[in-house]
Amino acid sequence: MNHLPHCTKCGSELTYEDGEMYICPECAHEWPKVVEPELDERTLIVKDAHGNLLKDGDSVTIIKDIKVKGSSSVIKIGVKVKGIRLVEDTNGHNIDAKIKGFGEIMLKSEFVKKCMD
Repeated sequence: MNHLPHCTKCGSELTYEDGEMYICPECAHEWPKVVEPELDERTLIVKDAHGNLLKDGDSVTIIKDIKVKGSSSVIKIGVKVKGIRLVEDTNGHNIDAKIKGFGEIMLKSEFVKKCMD
């Protein structure tokens, strides 16, 4: 007995799996097994320097030395920042973070990469 979903286009029960896709042999319609959740227009979309989607609570690593404005301090490459918060873009700064020794600071997503814990 076929426990796969019916075709979303023609309703056929003859669907089969091919990798990450379902395929209907009757109408040749293909659709993904895993459907990405739809983002509404209010969802803040922020990507790291490598194009990975960031979300609140993620951990990131600094990929470039960053001079802290109004200070002689520098946030060094490789510093890991945990529990980021995404904010509306303010002059290119769309990440609110707390960094030990620096306190709360705004970062640009182009200077971080997502940590794959």
